[in-house]
Amino acid sequence: MFELLKAKGYQVEYTSHAEAILSVDFPSASDDLERALLTATIPIEEIIAGGGGESKGTQRLRHALADLGWRKTVFRVQKVINDVPKESQSHEIDHVKTFDNGGTIALEIEWNNKDPFYDRDLENFKRLHADGAISIGIIVTRGRSMQEGMRDLVRRFLDERQIQGFDDILAWGYDPTSKQRKAINAWVTRNKAPLTFREAFTRKFVSDKYGEATTHWRKLEDRIHRGVGNPCPMIFIGLPEGIVTFHEGQAALQEMEAAELAGEMIDNTSE
Repeated sequence: MFELLKAKGYQVEYTSHAEAILSVDFPSASDDLERALLTATIPIEEIIAGGGGESKGTQRLRHALADLGWRKTVFRVQKVINDVPKESQSHEIDHVKTFDNGGTIALEIEWNNKDPFYDRDLENFKRLHADGAISIGIIVTRGRSMQEGMRDLVRRFLDERQIQGFDDILAWGYDPTSKQRKAINAWVTRNKAPLTFREAFTRKFVSDKYGEATTHWRKLEDRIHRGVGNPCPMIFIGLPEGIVTFHEGQAALQEMEAAELAGEMIDNTSE
């Protein structure tokens, strides 16, 4: 199962017999996920210009899943005693699909949040499974190869675009904060073993925006090993560094700007 994804470097892990449940009860779910993920790409410009937020690439993945019927759903669980409501809880999940056999699968994408979001997702899956609302929970996140390769990816971008200073990086949609500029300048101008601008920028950018405290495979793995979310059957899929592309150039920025403008127009219309 998921052999095509694994061949492209995706990580796939299962808990609580999720692989058997998926293969027997939900074979079309794996087809959906492969269709959405096999074409997933994230232009390096989105990683830089996004500055750590959700990239347009992950938004495109969300749209691909939604087109396949995996849509945002709010689960409301209410406790009633003698027809009197006593307590109510709601759980919003970004991607949910109910299949022909009546079973339901919930999926969350954690591209670059703070890592406690994993606890929220896993506990939501646990509660919804215990209440009979879902059969499997799935988390898609940055895989080990992408996290460990992030510095190389950013440095390759700087080298290929011949970035020499702050003005150059601003032309690619990223404006470092005053604190970041101060730290980068300190490394570049120090007397002992100064760094090049590219070295200093890469170190500061990755540490701030894609550091250890964000959602990536090792942080998720820590929780898996501690049993967070058990006994809900779960599947974890890690996005590989191989889906990061370098050929879009300014076109990637133009797409981001157009999407942001469209979003602003929608917001203004709704006011």
